[in-house]
Amino acid sequence: MTETQIEALVSQIKNFLPQCGSVEEAAKRVVRDLNALGVFQANMIELVEQATARIVMSLQPVEVLQKHSIFQPHPNWYTGSGARAKHWPALRGYLSETKGWGEEAAKKIDISSDEVVSLLADPNKHKFQYRGLVVGYVQSGKTANMTAVIAKAIDEGYNMVIVLAGLTNKLRQQTQRRMEADLVNRYPHDWLKWTNSEDDGDFRMPMNEAFTMPTDQQTQLCVLKKNVSPLGHFIQTLERTPAATLRKLRVLLIDDECDSASVNSASNELDITAINERIRQIIGLIPAVSYVGYTATPFANVLINPYPPNSQELDDLYPRNFITSLEQPDGYFGAEQLFGREPINADDLQANEEGLDMIRNISEEELPYLQPARRDEKDAFHPQMVPSLVDAVLYFLAACAARMVRGNGGEHMTMLVHTSVYTILHDRLSALIAAWLELHDAQLRTATGEIGERLRLIWEREFQRLPSEITQEKPVSFELLAGFIGDVLDRMETPVENSLADDRLDYENGPKIYIVVGGTVLSRGLTLEGLMVSYFLRSTNQYDTLLQMGRWFGYRRGYEDLPRLWMTAELRTSFRMLALVEAEIRADIKEFSDRDVTPMAFAVRIRTIPGMAITAASKMRHARVCDISYSGQHVQTIRFDHKDQGIVSANWQAGGELLSSAERLGSGANIDGKVLFTGVPVTLISRFLQNYCVHKDHRELSGELLLKYIGDVREAFPTWNIGLHQPRSGHQSEKALGVIGHCRLSNRAMLDDQKPHMADIKALMSRKDVAFDCANSPPPEIASDWSLLKQWRQEQIGTVPLLLLYAIDGDSSPQHPTRTRTSLDAVGDILGFGIVFPGSDAGAGGYVRVNLEAPSGDEIESLDDEIKEREEVGDVI
Repeated sequence: MTETQIEALVSQIKNFLPQCGSVEEAAKRVVRDLNALGVFQANMIELVEQATARIVMSLQPVEVLQKHSIFQPHPNWYTGSGARAKHWPALRGYLSETKGWGEEAAKKIDISSDEVVSLLADPNKHKFQYRGLVVGYVQSGKTANMTAVIAKAIDEGYNMVIVLAGLTNKLRQQTQRRMEADLVNRYPHDWLKWTNSEDDGDFRMPMNEAFTMPTDQQTQLCVLKKNVSPLGHFIQTLERTPAATLRKLRVLLIDDECDSASVNSASNELDITAINERIRQIIGLIPAVSYVGYTATPFANVLINPYPPNSQELDDLYPRNFITSLEQPDGYFGAEQLFGREPINADDLQANEEGLDMIRNISEEELPYLQPARRDEKDAFHPQMVPSLVDAVLYFLAACAARMVRGNGGEHMTMLVHTSVYTILHDRLSALIAAWLELHDAQLRTATGEIGERLRLIWEREFQRLPSEITQEKPVSFELLAGFIGDVLDRMETPVENSLADDRLDYENGPKIYIVVGGTVLSRGLTLEGLMVSYFLRSTNQYDTLLQMGRWFGYRRGYEDLPRLWMTAELRTSFRMLALVEAEIRADIKEFSDRDVTPMAFAVRIRTIPGMAITAASKMRHARVCDISYSGQHVQTIRFDHKDQGIVSANWQAGGELLSSAERLGSGANIDGKVLFTGVPVTLISRFLQNYCVHKDHRELSGELLLKYIGDVREAFPTWNIGLHQPRSGHQSEKALGVIGHCRLSNRAMLDDQKPHMADIKALMSRKDVAFDCANSPPPEIASDWSLLKQWRQEQIGTVPLLLLYAIDGDSSPQHPTRTRTSLDAVGDILGFGIVFPGSDAGAGGYVRVNLEAPSGDEIESLDDEIKEREEVGDVI
């Protein structure tokens, strides 16, 4: 009882905290109120003190762990929700108490949202442009994380929230209602809403044609449909807003389902789709904005080109600042739980290989009776109640009745039927199911006759198929549920949900029992409440669309044993493979996070599945086929442990030994004064890489990956070319570099504001270095294209890898005044290397990734200044 009292006092004190400003004052307010009600007793003083102490402890600054993210380093400005926080404590109480999620669930949302908020730009800065991506799971409650991030962000100083909420008005209204229920309604006077949940509530230009000057008391909220018109109105309003007002705005732009419509999918890469262009325009017009995309299917987002053609400005929506992978919540039914998946590798002990026994088969023989073979047959086609569809409907009736037996009759219950994208067939199938139910109504209500017996057999076959730990609910016998079948039929509705009828579902006015027949409108964002049965045929072969159509993913609290899915064996295999794809993406993010790799340094890989497309072809223009392979790539060291004398000396020695060995075992040549050895055995390359200490941020150059690949292809590339790059003029090295002796040093200043004890020079190689071992210079028309240069080199000398060493002046300084670079100031001269691998970057197979091809050393300093001027006091990209 004492613990319950303390928790109650904690809740009451937290409720007063935003108004009182300190925990002690809030506690005094609670005591006064309890005294006024005559319920405060002397022995409660100690309980109040304990409750106060707990809150004080919880409000101490904390180290926010960013263990699920890869991100660009930036100042650690966020240390958790503080004593003056207002919106997050209110939201936390609403989630845990009013919505009944419990304190443990609220705590997990608190931790995961802390991580995302810590990766936003500091709102105390005057100017910034951040872009991030949060990867969740389909139907997993991403919105809870989103609203928590919003609440904490405005507690810290963000004063405008823009939410891009789907393509349909229904999704926009759904999101608006959620924002208001979770956030606005706690403190309605603290919000200025530019949109509402009415049918015509999307954004329109205000009467004064501009946004108002933000105040400390109000947060401005806009929930926009991803449609050209409202986005255009928003841009016009920004353009007419006084500059003084814009400078005061600190904007959090949330892009819900950011892989839908937001990604540029124009057929020509120099063109931009209208919605993508308007989002980029909005970001460009706001001086201080953090853009955060949320999606469960990030395939298109991680394949955006970070370096758009004909421009060095990073102006598209690639998540250059951070990518966060949300943990899978407890009690969530996702692709892995339902379909199982293979282990990622031999060490993957978490893989659920079997999946749950919830999947039932639609036979190939039934397909001709469910969907037309060709598009031109759809108008004359009429679906039929095939045996598997009869079983699915009967099971749904029995499952609804079982929930009534368990006392859950006041909850929503839904069945999804998706067999075709053609809207004309949705109406016909809905009418067919309704007519079938009416035809067999008597047998169903009395559980007699052929249909009544089939209902019994279906239930007895299904009701104890799952392990007992799946649910704590007791099994329900057929005799018990049979008496509730009539109640189910009385409440049954068979609505159609498609692009022509987007207002049929209504979960707002009392509990519903639906058999919903629909199309692709059900595939994005829309939640089917109480979904228990899904009857599904594939209408797409794209990863993202197919996963999003899995409305059966999510939570089934209280009826975890009841969901069932009917689909073809082929489709079941596809979802099992997609579970592996999802797991590998998250494993990549986790591994890169452990190694402090940034989103701009190493691209997330996506496994390919034969016969399926990852996303729309127009969104994959910049994807390159890869594997754990370096075929056709060039890699280079750009980060160094420049303050570690042991590492600097050891790397220099490793390079000297390589050159000395290469002179003995290879053939020497001199091209324009450059040192070059050809025919060097691959064994020397492996030894050098084993001795060379690569900075830990170079995930792509780790021995685990690079040495493994070289070992795998050693028979194809038994010998290498090795060169020493030396500028035409430069300081002489302090130490001899093996047999070469003292060499000329390259100048490579480091980026300013980097991590302590790490020097990032951003680029080591220049494009012309690709042709280092070629007798002739490359044609001018290909000199600016890495890929063409590498193809040309291969035509000149064949399939021989090239390893280039670069001796870097430890005292390197910027060659001209710059705001982005500073002197290297290393403990000694540094040795870096670059490798040019022969082959095609489309030849490895197995995975795809975006081509993160950084600028060359020739253009790097001018690019640094362009970015610095654009972002001014924001972080360098």
